[in-house]
Amino acid sequence: MFELHHLTAQEQWAWLQRGDITPTELATHYLDRIDRLDSELGAFVTVTPERALERAAEVEQRVPRSAALWGLPFGDKDLTMRAGVRTTYGSRLMADFVPETSDELPETLDAAGAISLGKTNTPEFGLPAYTESRVAPPARTPWDTTLGAGGSSGGAAVAVAAGLLPFAPGSDGGGSIRIPAAATGLVGLKPTRGLVPAGSGIGSLGGLAVSGPLARTVSDAAMLLDAMIGTTDFPYTLRAPRWNEGPLLGAAMRGEGRFSLAVMTTSPWDNAYDITIAPEAMAALNHGVAELAALGHGIEELSLEPSPDYARDFRTIWQAGASGIPAEGDALSLLEPLTQWLVARGRELSARRLAEALSGLTAFERSVIRQFAHVDAVVTPSLALTPRPVGWYDAEDGERNFEQQVQYTPFTSFVNVSGLPAITLPVHQTDDGLPMGIQLIGRPGGEATLLAIGAQLERKLQWHRRHPSVW
Repeated sequence: MFELHHLTAQEQWAWLQRGDITPTELATHYLDRIDRLDSELGAFVTVTPERALERAAEVEQRVPRSAALWGLPFGDKDLTMRAGVRTTYGSRLMADFVPETSDELPETLDAAGAISLGKTNTPEFGLPAYTESRVAPPARTPWDTTLGAGGSSGGAAVAVAAGLLPFAPGSDGGGSIRIPAAATGLVGLKPTRGLVPAGSGIGSLGGLAVSGPLARTVSDAAMLLDAMIGTTDFPYTLRAPRWNEGPLLGAAMRGEGRFSLAVMTTSPWDNAYDITIAPEAMAALNHGVAELAALGHGIEELSLEPSPDYARDFRTIWQAGASGIPAEGDALSLLEPLTQWLVARGRELSARRLAEALSGLTAFERSVIRQFAHVDAVVTPSLALTPRPVGWYDAEDGERNFEQQVQYTPFTSFVNVSGLPAITLPVHQTDDGLPMGIQLIGRPGGEATLLAIGAQLERKLQWHRRHPSVW
């Protein structure tokens, strides 16, 4: 039986524009699904039905239909503040925090005519690559609810994959959009540093964390990304190269071009940890590369030059980033063991060590851009392993936990360090029916190329027609 969530976000927008449905009807449909299904999935931390319906009425009456996301529902990741809505940051430390002001990204999406239904699940302060916290149930991939959805945008990914939202914004400081997108069979795009004004990465330590979209289709991802970029002046002197041929949605819709691609299975973690690519991940990579070759793209192999200091330097930045969490004295006991470990290590760091790490990662960035410059995109596995079981990560030993995260996601963090754009695409399914993907890493400002390649693969593989049973 047909239901509204079976439509893509693009199709829903067209229905709204024609008046076939109203924003209130669409929001009500998704709120009903959240109410019925989310207790088993862990997509949302907080649902705001009354506010959402009030907002839908406001959109109908006061927001021009020409707004980029007019009447489309979404969820705010619970790392972003929305005035008057509880924002936990995935932590007991902030469990009762209700901000008086909103962050810039929610305001940007509001200006585009979208309707927030609540706050999507995230791990404590967005630090781990899995979404299991002590303020909300774990986010589970709807393809197999014994398995985690990845993180830190795990709730956003679950909501989109299970048909609780048409698309959702996420943030990505080490893979936090691409990891959950891959674990739930979605398209996830990490933009170039400096592309999205409200989540540019320029203000974050090491320039790592940027905002981007999660969606079921490439065009839906491009539609949301265009709205996130918006039309406001960029607030810094430094920004990403811009595609000068109109909205990125055009590149995703056309899906044109033949490109030079390099396939890579090495990572900068290889010298520090035992990295093994699971057969399922290799099968996805091989399948994706074969399809890309069949589409006429040039394919070569590439190995990343050894980076002996990368693991040490990235760990330093990760720990330093946690050092500023506002917990002192007895309040530290409210943090989870991994976060306590990160905070303690971060506060032990010297300014000299932090400066060395930042300098080392800047040199690494320049090296990666140089190594990748001769091709249009580099192809890697999205993840090295299949989605991990809920409870798989060590809850007490920070060192072991970090190692597990690296072994699951060795191909994501270095893209944040280099500031490059990357997209994960769900090209394959395992014998057990789990989605597996590939990652394409582009040139600075190369989102249009990634979207064009993704659209070509999507037309051929039709992954948006595959759904979990909850659908």
